Amino acid sequence: MVNTVCRSVEFGLRAIGVWPDTSYAILRRAFCISTMAIFQTFQYQHLIMHYGDEDLFLLMDVLSATLAYTLLLIKLIIFSFNARLLNEIIARLVEDWKERDVCDEYAMTRMSYISRRFSNFIIALYALSVLLYATGTLLRYKSNNQNDTRELILKMELPFEIKSTSVHVAVLVTQFIHQTSAASMVGVMNSLLITLVLHVCGQIDTVRQKLSEITRKDIKRDASESIVKMLIIRHQKIISFSKNIEAFFSNIALIQFVSNTLVICCLGFIIVISFGVPDGSSMLIKSVFFYIVISMEAFIFCFLGEYLSTKVSIFHAKYVVYNALKVYCTFQSQKIGDAAYESLWYELNPNQNRDVLIMIIRSQKHLTLTIGKVMDLSLRQFASIVKASASYVSVLHAMY
Repeated sequence: MVNTVCRSVEFGLRAIGVWPDTSYAILRRAFCISTMAIFQTFQYQHLIMHYGDEDLFLLMDVLSATLAYTLLLIKLIIFSFNARLLNEIIARLVEDWKERDVCDEYAMTRMSYISRRFSNFIIALYALSVLLYATGTLLRYKSNNQNDTRELILKMELPFEIKSTSVHVAVLVTQFIHQTSAASMVGVMNSLLITLVLHVCGQIDTVRQKLSEITRKDIKRDASESIVKMLIIRHQKIISFSKNIEAFFSNIALIQFVSNTLVICCLGFIIVISFGVPDGSSMLIKSVFFYIVISMEAFIFCFLGEYLSTKVSIFHAKYVVYNALKVYCTFQSQKIGDAAYESLWYELNPNQNRDVLIMIIRSQKHLTLTIGKVMDLSLRQFASIVKASASYVSVLHAMY
């Protein structure tokens, strides 16, 4: 049992067949990807067939939901192809919990508590966004009194006609269940990254604490040499673990960077235009919370990362995601070097000093997450997303 990973995240990863030792893992992956691909086919068919018929307002509504689904489909494919790497990462988590001692217990338990609390919060937040999205769609359908055409939660070009109420209700229920599952899965994937980053930071705090606890008594009885070597090994494991996280999430971050820009642009345009159309209130209900969920991942998390870098405390923040990873882990990795320098290295012999120097040098290598290994994720990149999205909204508004 991995104590750091909450049950909801484990359940979600088992559902898509990427959790270690999951039964029928390949069939689960194939089912999830094929289901998403079928939904995407119907969505893009509707988008292509009605591209010139619908006005820009409805087009942005359809495009935002379609792009969000596309992002999840790509993530599922990346998770499936990198399932072995994820197994190594989870195995490293299990090993760290098995190797923990009394000194590690407090820090690791506290990180576990934070990750579980906010993993559940994020997953519930995504599920709530689907409920409001569906509510807004049905309210718009009811206010228009549409008797000829039957409104769907997700605009699709289905291979059959919806002629009866029972078929319509069945399609709505299927879409709602599938959309709720998809949104929850996005929350699971984001929560996984949060959990992994918090675990790394907990390990860094443990190493730093052990460095600061080396006393003159340990030095006199030659216990410091074994302690420093043990800490060097743990530091190397932290670096290796961080590299695996980078390798796993780098391409996901690249797709996320592009998709968030477009989706925020579409939703921002819908919200701006909704204030001047008859059915604006229903569109606001379905779009505002969707916009908040998409933007929160890039904005509030970055703000928390900036706060962490200045206030020097992880425990004042709630959770860390893509854009906060670079700021926080960079600072945390440097803290190991600071702790090594502030230890009683001047009391050690030359060989032991050489070990301490290795830790200081290795701590200069920042732990970071990149956008497809092209650029580091940072507050500057978030600002570029906001700036680009605002520019596109301005252009679309002028066209409308």
